Amino acid sequence: MTDDDVTMTDPSPLLAEGAELEHLYTGAIWSEGPAWIAETGRVRWSDIPNDRILEFDTATGETAVFRDGAEYTNGRTIDREGRVVQCSHGRRAVEVEGPDGPITLVDRWSGGRFNSPNDVVVHSDGSIWFTDPPYGIDASGREGHPGEQEYDGCYVFRFEPATGVVEPVITSLVHPNGLAFSPDESILYVSDTGDGALRIAAYDVAEDGVSVVFGDTPGRTFASTAVPASDGFRIDVDGNVWSSAGDGVEVFDPSGATILRIPVPERTANVCFGDPDGRTLYITASTSLYRIRTATRQSPRTVTPAQ
Repeated sequence: MTDDDVTMTDPSPLLAEGAELEHLYTGAIWSEGPAWIAETGRVRWSDIPNDRILEFDTATGETAVFRDGAEYTNGRTIDREGRVVQCSHGRRAVEVEGPDGPITLVDRWSGGRFNSPNDVVVHSDGSIWFTDPPYGIDASGREGHPGEQEYDGCYVFRFEPATGVVEPVITSLVHPNGLAFSPDESILYVSDTGDGALRIAAYDVAEDGVSVVFGDTPGRTFASTAVPASDGFRIDVDGNVWSSAGDGVEVFDPSGATILRIPVPERTANVCFGDPDGRTLYITASTSLYRIRTATRQSPRTVTPAQ
């Protein structure tokens, strides 16, 4: 632990007894897109402006560069085959990590490139859902390559790898960002970080998960974070939403009520559950990686390999 560790002063049934926020690494510019790699016992995340991917080894406590020149990767998840699926701002694509590097799965729709895929989740049917705000094509070049939008909007897309079909499923949000399914996949949560939006929207998903196209419907407001904005988040086995929220992590129950706030010394971006028992929450926040032990674990639907 370091001097920056924060002790939780208000015990919560969602946290392990005596849980403390641990500061694991610093040295990034903007940390994003954490994912637990069970095969190696490491947490992989992106340092977007430095254009690199980092890994924290839970066995040694050391952090190393997994890849430089990563083309500004952002959010990532694990598919049903155990592969890492990630968003690339630089390639304006969703890709999968192959044995020799990233392989593009999809990078365009209706004849034009995406803006800059930001976060991604895999449905139990194998379809890949991702958000496409414009942050990676901003003129600053901080999180990608400056560029132009090639379709009129920022959508949430669904991609079917088996058929190659990609379609927009939500077209009404300003800047769709983080997304996740409820444990039974009946609800899709999407955060909107566009100016004046700053909320988590909820959409009821059709039972087959395929015939859903929400179009320009705004969805219902599930929650608004006390300190904007909700960026990335994960869902636990009880359907609670663990979301980045300004200088902390805010946890909402399935009704949208705040049931826990974990203060973090930096602006948070995203979270994931990890460790062999799945009960440690890893937090990417500005320059750093943090973790805290919980009394729950991530919903298994997104991390269970296909049988």
